[in-house]
Amino acid sequence: MNKKFKHISSVLKEELRLFLSISFGVFLFVLFFQPFTINRFDFNNRLIFIAGLGGIVFLWMVLVRVIFRRLILNNQISKQEFILSFYIDKVILLVLNSVAFAFYLKYVGHVSITFYSMFKVVLICLVPIVVIRLYELFMDLKAQNELLRVENKTNLKQIKQYNEDYLNKTIEFISENNTDNLNLLITDVVFIKSADNYVEVIFKEGGIFKKQLLRNTLKNIELQLKPYSNFIRCHRTCIINIHYIQKLNKIYNNHWLILKGYPEQIPVSRQYLVKLKEAL
Repeated sequence: MNKKFKHISSVLKEELRLFLSISFGVFLFVLFFQPFTINRFDFNNRLIFIAGLGGIVFLWMVLVRVIFRRLILNNQISKQEFILSFYIDKVILLVLNSVAFAFYLKYVGHVSITFYSMFKVVLICLVPIVVIRLYELFMDLKAQNELLRVENKTNLKQIKQYNEDYLNKTIEFISENNTDNLNLLITDVVFIKSADNYVEVIFKEGGIFKKQLLRNTLKNIELQLKPYSNFIRCHRTCIINIHYIQKLNKIYNNHWLILKGYPEQIPVSRQYLVKLKEAL
């Protein structure tokens, strides 16, 4: 209960400045544009009377927000119900402000309430609703921007990690008998494919594509490549270095990879297609 109260208080503190600004805006609007005829007060009392209109707006905004936030916190409501309550509180705020304005004008200011004057009351009371809605949209955009900023920061870290892997490290492909191991720069490895009881490592050396057979399984090679972020499996028979991917082609229901400078296309199976697209 105490935590909920603290949460409501912290939220209201953030919105308090907004509510005060809206109330002051209503006060200035009525003072300068004089939408209602108020003749029974002198200047000082007129200021106090108009300040009461701003106070009504402020009071109802605070009360409605507190009540609805408590209802939302006390009841586990669905997303649809939350969206509905999101608009209901604004309708209630408009009705309460309009009714309070009308009573205040009639019984305190002795203003004649006609259809036209009531129309002006509703328009004035509609302004706080619009401003609150714009504020909520702004805060939503601010939250989304923060999420994008965090996501961008994460992506930059991944790019940095990729560059470290890609530019500075070598990898040793280990055979089962440990006699014909192959040491290569990560930048030079193009792809690895299975070949019966062997794997075929395709790599670049001096700008020329070369191949070397190792006695091992593709599954073991995949485990060796796991620490390196730029290798991804695209088929049950093939692991690719994404740096060399030039294009992903679709021919009928089959997908193929075109590699930079390599004459053959690499098959892509459906089970790896989604992860490959995400990596690209």
